[in-house]
Amino acid sequence: MLVLIVYDVATSDTGGPKRLRQVARACQDYGQRVQKSVFECSVGAKEWLELKRRILDAMKAETDSVRFYFLEADVKIEHHGAGKPLDMEGPLVV
Repeated sequence: MLVLIVYDVATSDTGGPKRLRQVARACQDYGQRVQKSVFECSVGAKEWLELKRRILDAMKAETDSVRFYFLEADVKIEHHGAGKPLDMEGPLVV
């Protein structure tokens, strides 16, 4: 499966830089960096579970955020951590 991983790790708090390095290293081990905090990863089911576990274990859910975009026939978005995602199907109020 092809997964696009986008993350934001708060580096201003204690342990932030270390968490950022851990998340980036996990992504580098399974894919290629396409922007500073964006990776494309082509993984099998077993590799995906290990990659996801490494990322979520490194993150601090109260301040950090990661999104997984599954780029196959049906695109699914899975979000973990800080910041609520926008409901793209809901009404737009201006």
